[in-house]
Amino acid sequence: MPVLEQPSEVLRQFCHGDIDAFEVLFRQHQSEVYGWIVRMVRDPATAEDLTVETFWRIYRAHARFDPSRNFGPWARCIATHAALDHLKTARPEIDLPDDLASPLLPNPAISEELRRKTAHAFRRLPAKLQVAATLALIEEQSQKDIANALGISTGAVKLRVFRALRLLRKELKRQGLEP
Repeated sequence: MPVLEQPSEVLRQFCHGDIDAFEVLFRQHQSEVYGWIVRMVRDPATAEDLTVETFWRIYRAHARFDPSRNFGPWARCIATHAALDHLKTARPEIDLPDDLASPLLPNPAISEELRRKTAHAFRRLPAKLQVAATLALIEEQSQKDIANALGISTGAVKLRVFRALRLLRKELKRQGLEP
């Protein structure tokens, strides 16, 4: 194996297909490429596979590399394309095993009691707080839309929702529920 001292010489030899030069570049840049990929795919095992794929692509593209340029950014560009290719074809969901235990269903009597007590506590709120809380928590409207609908500032909406939640917690606690 020839000794490759100068970085520019390594790059020039790599460009001409020298396998020893490729090995030097692989050793120098492997961890950087892996770190780059793992940030994108968020899975170490997949990042390892994609690092190998990236260096395979780098080796196949050796003739297109310009030895007067920096190898690191070029390698990251190829790694980015490999990661994007993976992310485009990866299934977003994970298959669950067949023997997965089904979750325990809640007791309908307890669920109904909880709903009843929560509704009762909600009805006990002052009207201004009840409306703001209904729009924010149940209807999931934006604070800006609620403010426009009620003719108040967004700060006032936040305050009303905060007060409503505090009163709801207090009432549910009084009824024996710990929210």
